[in-house]
Amino acid sequence: MPATIQTQRLHLRQWKPEDREPFAALNVDPEVMRYFPSPLTRAQSDAMADKCEALIQEQGWGFWALESRPAGRFLGFVGLNRPQADLPFNPCVEIGWRLVRSAWGQGYATEAARAALAFGFDELNLPEIVSFTAVLNTRSEAVMKRLGMVRDRTTFGHPAVPVGSPLREHCLYRTVPTGKMRP
Repeated sequence: MPATIQTQRLHLRQWKPEDREPFAALNVDPEVMRYFPSPLTRAQSDAMADKCEALIQEQGWGFWALESRPAGRFLGFVGLNRPQADLPFNPCVEIGWRLVRSAWGQGYATEAARAALAFGFDELNLPEIVSFTAVLNTRSEAVMKRLGMVRDRTTFGHPAVPVGSPLREHCLYRTVPTGKMRP
């Protein structure tokens, strides 16, 4: 059964067909996609949502669709994932997020990510969760710091980003369980 998570202001849930349109709009927003190699086409966006939905259905967790409570407005995604790229620290479970620009600066990413971390440690008994981003992405790095994650000393070239791109160099953050995450 797919897990859902609720916080005071947010609901992390399985994807719905009606999420595809706002997700596609998020994935073409140049500011949202600033630290990715390129915006996603509608087909790429739908394929990503389909994959997120299928993984949640299969394993019970993943990159959940994020919506506000009680309004139910789609805000993006937050959750846990096993990266498929050939990363120097694989195998691992990462925490990640992508939110609509109108949701930035309101603490939603941090609030939802804390709940996802708690799920990963308390329910999945993960020994560690990582997060990574382009070194230029100071906004995401700030969320990682607010979550209490610790940055590795070295950076790495993300294999999915072309050599020579200013987005290729990534930083890696890690965190481990510190006891029960949820009250």
